[in-house]
Amino acid sequence: MKNISIKSPTRVDLAGGTLDLWPLYNFIGGAPTVNVAIDVWTQVDIDARSDQAIEIHSLDLNYKKTFRSCEELVASAEPEMTLFRPLLRHFQPRGGFSLKAQSQSPVGGGLGGSSSLVISLIKALSAWGGTRLANSHEVVHFAHNIEAEVLNTPTGTQDYYPAFSGGLNILNYSFTGTQQEILPVKGSPLDEYFLLINTGRSHHSGLNNFEVLKSAVQKDKKTMQALQDLKSVAIEMSQVCRDQKWDRLPGLFQKEYKHRIQLSEGFSSPEIEKLHSLALNAGADAVKICGAGGGGCVLVWVSPNHRQKVISECQKAGFQTLNARPVNPI
Repeated sequence: MKNISIKSPTRVDLAGGTLDLWPLYNFIGGAPTVNVAIDVWTQVDIDARSDQAIEIHSLDLNYKKTFRSCEELVASAEPEMTLFRPLLRHFQPRGGFSLKAQSQSPVGGGLGGSSSLVISLIKALSAWGGTRLANSHEVVHFAHNIEAEVLNTPTGTQDYYPAFSGGLNILNYSFTGTQQEILPVKGSPLDEYFLLINTGRSHHSGLNNFEVLKSAVQKDKKTMQALQDLKSVAIEMSQVCRDQKWDRLPGLFQKEYKHRIQLSEGFSSPEIEKLHSLALNAGADAVKICGAGGGGCVLVWVSPNHRQKVISECQKAGFQTLNARPVNPI
């Protein structure tokens, strides 16, 4: 009997979020995105059955159903099967099995949880069928197109790379393709200065990014300037990570915050603004919006000396502290 268990990390973007959306980066002459994998996991378990039936159990959706065959599953119109259907249609797995999927990421947390789950599913179904996975770019291309079908909206690709590779990722987007540079986390202050806080408000990355894309297509001057400014910060962040000049991160996070809000007011929210002010007053060095913002999680960059005070003040205000740490390359 074959049993498979796969885990993939989610991510926090450090700079250049939104710039990974095609063809947005082409409008500004290419751009980098920098992110780091974190130990907020998605997991997929597949256990063999003695018949041809396929059982799908999504813990996040509180959904569990057994289909008599893969064909019956693919033909299902149930909304809970929206993510599973195109993947099973592609892989056409042989033999029956029970598949359980779950994510530790808060719903709408801005950590790339759905993209990480797609990667976990691809890894697990590939292992089940004995298919050897290609390089990260080919897997990301596949995952990106699957999720575009599921979401019915343009999507970026930065979320898939850390889910596949782990580590600190510098992704360079250009008309020739995507280049991935993976750096280790161990030995950097990313671990001890890294604090993840959930605002409690769900974000809507697809909507925010789509509005930016529409404005860029219309050549809105404010949008184009903000994109160029975000690109400049992402270029600086790339070099800072390579050179390990970590003391410059707070200043870059502050710049990123200012330019991202200029890009669209939808990237901020009353909860984010409140947390931003509260964390800085409690001794944090900077606050970084995760994903497309509007809610979800934020990264608070804080020294160990002020960490407990920031945590205490955030919890008093009703924000949830997540016990998350960066993940080294897989």
